[in-house]
Amino acid sequence: MKKKILVIDDELTMTTLLEFFLGNNYEVVSVYSAKEALNWLDTNLPDLVISDIQMEDMDGFEFLKQFRLRGYTKHTPVVMLSGKAESKERVKCYQLGAQDYLTKPFNPEELDEVVKKNLYPIHYASAW
Repeated sequence: MKKKILVIDDELTMTTLLEFFLGNNYEVVSVYSAKEALNWLDTNLPDLVISDIQMEDMDGFEFLKQFRLRGYTKHTPVVMLSGKAESKERVKCYQLGAQDYLTKPFNPEELDEVVKKNLYPIHYASAW
């Protein structure tokens, strides 16, 4: 069974890119707002979440806060995406419980490694 990744981004282009890069190895579910994601999470549990920060209805910071407060999702890894490379924003994501932070545009190879690292911590490397 494929691991399930929830992608949250209000830009269709970005969700399409993430589905393209991840879809062969994972089940990718895309939603287009943080509120839609929280509703989806009422009846589903992903293995990993990839979320944009800058969204209209609710930003990624608020989503991350609410996501972590749900008991059953407190250990689900989250990767945040942003067009900003500022360390202040990255630090805020880590403080709110994100495991990783990728800057847009991202390198597809780096995306792949970050996803593997979070889904299969430390055990994914084929050789050390």
